[in-house]
Amino acid sequence: MIAYDKTLLDNTYLVEEANNLKKSGFIDSAQCKTITDNLPTLNSQNNLLIRFGLFLLGCLLYSSICGMISLFAISFGQDTYKILIYCFSFIGIAGLEFMSRQNKQLGYGLDDAFLLGAQMLFFVAIGISTNENYLAVFITIAIVSTISYLRYLHLSSALLACIGITGSVAYLMFELGTLGKSILPFVMIVFSVLLYFLSEKALPRLKFPYYSKGIQLANGFSLILFYLSGNYLVVRELSILLLNNSIPATQEIPFAYFFYTFSFIIPVFYLIYSLYIKEKQMLWIGFLALGFSIYTIRYYYHILPVEVALTVGGLILFAFAYFSIQRIKHKENEITFLPDRFSNSNSLFNTELLMVTAQFGIKPEVETETSPMEFGGGGYSGGGSEGTF
Repeated sequence: MIAYDKTLLDNTYLVEEANNLKKSGFIDSAQCKTITDNLPTLNSQNNLLIRFGLFLLGCLLYSSICGMISLFAISFGQDTYKILIYCFSFIGIAGLEFMSRQNKQLGYGLDDAFLLGAQMLFFVAIGISTNENYLAVFITIAIVSTISYLRYLHLSSALLACIGITGSVAYLMFELGTLGKSILPFVMIVFSVLLYFLSEKALPRLKFPYYSKGIQLANGFSLILFYLSGNYLVVRELSILLLNNSIPATQEIPFAYFFYTFSFIIPVFYLIYSLYIKEKQMLWIGFLALGFSIYTIRYYYHILPVEVALTVGGLILFAFAYFSIQRIKHKENEITFLPDRFSNSNSLFNTELLMVTAQFGIKPEVETETSPMEFGGGGYSGGGSEGTF
């Protein structure tokens, strides 16, 4: 199923782990160099700026190929554009297969352009062929993106697969009419819970480590979807949009107290439970969800002026951070404030040092090399440092 050579793929992940261990201080540069020199890997691009540049180059190349074919196909009439879109999609897959097998590229930039271009064109072709049947389009997105991720291991395909599955469930509920749209928040809550537990069960049972990042992405996607499905602002605004009802500001939606409670309990639960299970992804999602919950309340109820609310909120966060740091800064296990060995804890210090150096022209102190010949003592043939013969 995987398009890449299994040996090169294994080596690529081993080299990536070796680089992470070197950055964390578990192995030195010599050991890391020994590993990287002895293991041939796939062609990947870790520099995001260069990868984005190659992505743009790939988009230009792909569009040039499609444009050249379009020029030759004009003479066949305007009705051929439906077939051409399918052809363009297959051309993108063919180019991606060539890059994966012959050029051995994984996450290089060029392959990203061909994969995303082929997928988007195929989705557009399905939409045109089905007269904009969104349910068919989202089902196609879910199936094609899942197969693409299983074969090419691009995280963009994993994200599209999550969006496609979620959209398919939503449009299935739309087919039920007003009843389906009314119970949509509860259905999405149940769906996100199922997706979370499926991803949690799948992670420890993986036979291949290649798919771990995609499953972690699906795990984070389920946490975000679970919160947004019960957020008061999202539910209220979507109710107005989907049911074509104008709800006055003084009128509440059904189950309003449930959605109010949900909007604040879930972020707090994310924060507490993530600290309990030591899950960093859930912790960050919890912080973002809590901030969006505060925005949700302020969107409808302006209790305090903006400047007062920001000041009070800043003081509360400062107090919470200060006392938390004082409590855990000397702990060496569980929840601790000690630097993470898998992150570059000196990055801020290095940035500050660079700014000071650039501002004041401070140059690092250079130690002069000492001469290998030691002087002093002068014991013969003339006066030395002691003035003796």
